[in-house]
Amino acid sequence: MSSMPLKGIKVLEFTHAVMGPCTGLLLADMGADVVHVEPINGDTTRRLQGFGTGYFWFYNRNKRSLAINLKSKEGIAIIYDLVKEYDIVVENFGPGTMDRLGLGYDTLKNLNKGLIYCSLKGFLSGPYEKRHAMDEVVQMMGGLAYMTGRKGDPLRAGTSAIDITGGMFGYIGILQALYEREKTGEGGFVKSALFETCSFLMGQHMAYASQIDYEIPPMPSRVSAWSIYKVFDTKDQEKVFVGIISEKHWVRFCEVFEWNDWLQDERLATNNLRIDEREWFIPMVEDRLEQFDKDEIIQRCDSGHIPFAPINKPEDLFDDIQLNEGNSLVEVSMGNGKTVKLPKFPLEYKGTRSGIRLHPPNIGEHTTQVLKEIKMNNDAIKKMEAEGIIKTDNN
Repeated sequence: MSSMPLKGIKVLEFTHAVMGPCTGLLLADMGADVVHVEPINGDTTRRLQGFGTGYFWFYNRNKRSLAINLKSKEGIAIIYDLVKEYDIVVENFGPGTMDRLGLGYDTLKNLNKGLIYCSLKGFLSGPYEKRHAMDEVVQMMGGLAYMTGRKGDPLRAGTSAIDITGGMFGYIGILQALYEREKTGEGGFVKSALFETCSFLMGQHMAYASQIDYEIPPMPSRVSAWSIYKVFDTKDQEKVFVGIISEKHWVRFCEVFEWNDWLQDERLATNNLRIDEREWFIPMVEDRLEQFDKDEIIQRCDSGHIPFAPINKPEDLFDDIQLNEGNSLVEVSMGNGKTVKLPKFPLEYKGTRSGIRLHPPNIGEHTTQVLKEIKMNNDAIKKMEAEGIIKTDNN
């Protein structure tokens, strides 16, 4: 991206896992200098396995690493010196952790009146605010798991949806605070939380619940607002999604598949009439579409400008023509030395996209660089490393 709107903004990031690093990633991709503060043995996210294997490598590009012992007086003193020079602190440690370390907002704001402090938690202020929470916890209690799974079988979403969205709300709050600081010269406290993020996503269903006298069904059991809006089996044992959301779509759908009999059927003349006839109509659509291979359904829907989608797996996205030709992927070096194409910030600004300035850092890769920026000399840095206060990339 030729224009980096947050260039010159300096961020200290005390985060792990997904929510906090996501906020930092968005700031970093837009040009902010984000320093990921981690223990001298490294952020525990680096060592996650299973579905957590990719967390660190996706959410920590364009950041520098400062490895420091926050349980030492000397380590905290270094953070205090840095805070005086930085614009933003982002943290998603457990409730009360930053205060116990001496790094809470009430302490740090006295060092820098322009400091913007973003705290990312499980809950906003209220009876639950001291509880620990994770993405899956709030998906369960916030209604998302109920709406995603089949009735009686709650199911978490297939990504860290609430962590990511909560991190995005944190980013939005920081931008709001930066804008206000331009007018007042003062920073402020921003808080985003998982549970309230999930409840916000449930807002449309809460509004729906207020208008009916029965229990909302989960999404797999719902009656869609659209007559054709589902996944269909194909002749070659594949699957494809087709969505007909307007009468123009309906006409084009019948035309490209040469089903003129349906255009003449008064029972199917409108979307609502087709919904009323779904008991016989949807099985007939299923039977007809199953006479075609997946690629032919896709070709016909595409030619008719009808919404459709293949059912892709994450690994299919590496070769997606839109992501590749649309410049939506960036090559990132992983911890094992492998280079992988991963998604960029999903936004165009002045006709350009964000890129990569820094690959995900090694533990303490930038410790020396960061400390020299606050006038610490080589001898002091070596002494602190020998005492276990910091770690540099030299050892």
